[in-house]
Amino acid sequence: VILVEQQVEITGSGRDEPLLRQALARSPLKTGQRLSHVDYDQLKGELLRTAAGNGYLDAEFIHSELLVDPAAHEARARITFETGERYRFGPTIIEQDFLRAELVDRYLRYREGDWYDAGALLRTQFALDDSQYFAVVEVLPEERDRVRRIAPIRITSGPNKRDRYTIAAGYATDTLARGKLGWENRRVNRGGHRLRAEILGSSIEESAELTYAIPWTDPALEKLSFGLRGFREQRADVETTGGTFTVALAQVRGNWQRVLSVTADATRDKVVTTTGTTTEVTRLDSRLLVPGISYSLLPPGFLGVNAVPHGLQAELLGSTSALGSDTNFTRLLIRDERRFHLTGRWSLQLRAELGASVVGEFQELPAKYRFFAGGDRSVRGYGYEELSPVDADGNHIGGRNLMTGSIELQRDLPRNFVAALFVDGGNAVNNFGDRLEYSAGVGLRYRLPFLSVGLDVAQSISEPDRGPRLHLNFTPEL
Repeated sequence: VILVEQQVEITGSGRDEPLLRQALARSPLKTGQRLSHVDYDQLKGELLRTAAGNGYLDAEFIHSELLVDPAAHEARARITFETGERYRFGPTIIEQDFLRAELVDRYLRYREGDWYDAGALLRTQFALDDSQYFAVVEVLPEERDRVRRIAPIRITSGPNKRDRYTIAAGYATDTLARGKLGWENRRVNRGGHRLRAEILGSSIEESAELTYAIPWTDPALEKLSFGLRGFREQRADVETTGGTFTVALAQVRGNWQRVLSVTADATRDKVVTTTGTTTEVTRLDSRLLVPGISYSLLPPGFLGVNAVPHGLQAELLGSTSALGSDTNFTRLLIRDERRFHLTGRWSLQLRAELGASVVGEFQELPAKYRFFAGGDRSVRGYGYEELSPVDADGNHIGGRNLMTGSIELQRDLPRNFVAALFVDGGNAVNNFGDRLEYSAGVGLRYRLPFLSVGLDVAQSISEPDRGPRLHLNFTPEL
């Protein structure tokens, strides 16, 4: 049976609604093709969902029939769809008593008087869930007012636990054994302020951090935070101890998260040089005030300042003696990571970093603002941050610039395993054009929904006398 004719008419105030016209254009029901009752029902369902989701809550089919002539093997579809009048959002009733009503109201993705939009209700649900203030949230329309053409909304919720504790342990070849203890007060007050304390320990880093966060103008997309951190870090042959105080404003704009920050640094770098029986210790004390701005790409449609970056990140920061800092510098770092599906079970993963800095007196720049390369997420086949320029005593002390890249061919295996073949290259250098190091290897991954656990064996190509190096790493799934 062939569909020889279809007549679909949209009447009412929404007859020229672009979304309804798009739904018609996407219709799987095609004249001249074999009749499919499923396609007929799908078209009707799509029209109803599109109309109701965009405020035409009284939409209905005035006429709908599918006429089949068995003898002629022909069918005709006739549909008349009446949209009715479009509704607007009415008042919103929010059932909660543990946060200021004004704060919760700023999470709404719509305002009273806007055209009704089911997508806005869904985004409101996501925003309230992502806030972590609520254990249960329901955002549902009430009985609509057919006279005034409004749809009231009711939000019911229950408070989440105020305190959250974190205990974590892990192992990677870069950090060796590591652990973390954390505590967060999700509701310091009715204004939704938060307080988080965290202690981190590993072979390359020990730190204690206290962060106070305040919901900003749009609390779903913006927050202001104050962070105090004390730390000890080992970067190649430089040990850094000190403390920082950071004020940061994080804002989501479309698919990008922007962070504006100012950091006050007080650090001491220490390099220990042993020659025979003589040990010499070199120290550098620094005081810096460092403004910065960063952008991170977020997954499409992701709502919330706690979003996980999608790959591309760029950071620009610097300081000057005019701000009372001990040195002048500007530093740019760009990172990106992409996965491309090739064919069948094959995919290609690319990763790159590019860093550049302009420094007044390089020897006065703290190690935390210098560049290092090497390790599980850099150039495999080399130890963590062991690639960088060296001083007169042979100590790796970091460089002005950074270039690293990785090409990895992957093949999916049964039971979420993935085999990989890769080539890495790059270095931390003082001048673009200086020598880069290269390595190649094979790996095995176990892919979870949000994390990939990898075991790699890499061999340096540029320094073949080096033995192969084993890398255990954890990579977020993109």
